[in-house]
Amino acid sequence: MSYVNKEQIEQAKQWDLLTYLQMYEPTELIRCSRNVFSTRTHDSLKISNGKWFWWSRGIGGRSALDYLIKVRGLSFPEAVLEITGQSSIDRPYMDIQHDTIFSSNKEFELPERNDSSQRVIAYLSKRGIHRSVIDFCLESGRLYESRPYHNAVFVGFDLQGVPRYAAIRGTSTTRYMGEASGSDKRYSFSIAAQKNSQALHLFESAIDLLSYCTMERLSGADWNQAHLLSLAGIYKPSLGKVQAASPAALTQYLKACPEINLLVLHLDNDEPGRAAALDIKRLLSSQLSISNEPPRYGKDVNEMLLTYLNQRGQSR
Repeated sequence: MSYVNKEQIEQAKQWDLLTYLQMYEPTELIRCSRNVFSTRTHDSLKISNGKWFWWSRGIGGRSALDYLIKVRGLSFPEAVLEITGQSSIDRPYMDIQHDTIFSSNKEFELPERNDSSQRVIAYLSKRGIHRSVIDFCLESGRLYESRPYHNAVFVGFDLQGVPRYAAIRGTSTTRYMGEASGSDKRYSFSIAAQKNSQALHLFESAIDLLSYCTMERLSGADWNQAHLLSLAGIYKPSLGKVQAASPAALTQYLKACPEINLLVLHLDNDEPGRAAALDIKRLLSSQLSISNEPPRYGKDVNEMLLTYLNQRGQSR
């Protein structure tokens, strides 16, 4: 029987069903009205205002944990492990097209801010991120530590500097990943160029973006001279389908910065990452010069950074 600890349970309880399905099973969602969703598998199961109810069975709940247990039939430990990313069950990748369609109608709400950021600093330092890069993000409001779970919160802003998106990453061994309620994926975590730039570097996650900044700094380059954007999730083109649009965050950023003429892709060096890079090139190569630069070693940019540091025996 699987064992889960108190911290894993608390992390799993944070997930509402709509966010869980948007992140991991977007094709399961069907929009019924502005604020109501159902699922393809159970059309009488309705999701609204942070709750869900399966009308044909007369059962409901609030959390993704309730859903996995009551509807999917998982045991409590299995459901916790599935949500916290430690299950042996393969999760589907988020689809580009569905990501542009499914956006939450909830009011955006950032997690409560902790008085200290020491857990986040320690976590990112362990991931190899340079302290100067961490401090820049903390001081600019792009990063903070939440309470009571001490998660790392990566904030995305609109053109007026208003927070519109937040990616949440656990700092413990539970590998919790999620988004703040009501997040708008068009405004995912990014760092604009300090001066006018025509180049945009694209990453799958905020940590990959910060890893790139660190590697640029270690090589003596000025890392904030180009635009840097992370995507709100991992994107995989639908098999056998032609995607009609690029990821929502990328589309929005290019719209806001029409001077950009060079797109540099730093997506993961795995099958989904390579497929997404090919799809983005197909969609945008007529508008932009596109350079595909996946990690030279390791699966992602952070793994490449850690390998680089380990080879040189440098302190993280």
